[in-house]
Amino acid sequence: MYTQCPECLSVFSLDARTLAQAHGYVMCGHCSAGFDSLATLTEQLPPEPFRELPPNEPAFEPPHLDLVVYRPRSTEPEPTTTPTPEPEDFAGLSFAPRFAQPREAGPRRWPWIAVCVLLTLLLAAQLGWACRDTLIANPATGNLLRQTCSVLHCRLPLVRDVHKLQLLARDVQTHPSVPGALLISATVRNNAAFAQPWPTVAITLLDVNGKRLAMRRLRPYEYLGDRAEQQQGLAPGATTALVFEVDDPGQRAVTFSLDFE
Repeated sequence: MYTQCPECLSVFSLDARTLAQAHGYVMCGHCSAGFDSLATLTEQLPPEPFRELPPNEPAFEPPHLDLVVYRPRSTEPEPTTTPTPEPEDFAGLSFAPRFAQPREAGPRRWPWIAVCVLLTLLLAAQLGWACRDTLIANPATGNLLRQTCSVLHCRLPLVRDVHKLQLLARDVQTHPSVPGALLISATVRNNAAFAQPWPTVAITLLDVNGKRLAMRRLRPYEYLGDRAEQQQGLAPGATTALVFEVDDPGQRAVTFSLDFE
């Protein structure tokens, strides 16, 4: 087969493979012009000399091909007639709702829940320890805490409230065995519903005009010899007698006062 470049009128020989590569569009090897080789495609050249190959007029309808030289066999299976199934009776079937179907297991949340619960308990414990005096002094929570500690064999910390200490009786006399000293005794009752630590006792000696002559603060370890008794504190509702030894300021001291701190 032959075709002609419309620019330089060069005639070229080509085959079906060359036409198929670019669908008929080729480049002239002489002037490098691109053109449609199908426009002047012909099987035979006219007698020489000639100038231009006659153009191929486009057909109004595509050519109809009748001569079949080869047809490959089809690889698809031939359709078979399938009998129409008879309608089935679904009256005896039961359908489970969508929410009854098993769901996919989601991420495990119990570790986070356990951590949150533990942190909440720790926070509650810290708040309870910070407000322990108020909780122990409260009749409702104090009784509950004491009952819990009696079961767990633990000890509550002692709460100090000197306003609940009542001085029932007091007395002063010359020390029978130590010269130049006074022996002061006092009877004290703990009116609180909880055990209190032993108080610091402030003893003030006064003259006839109420002027302070001497003053001394006695801590629990100074007037209590038993260390175990110091740690246990003054039990709720308990009454006890305290004895103090102080220096005698002389004949000017006619009275004294006791204060709890």
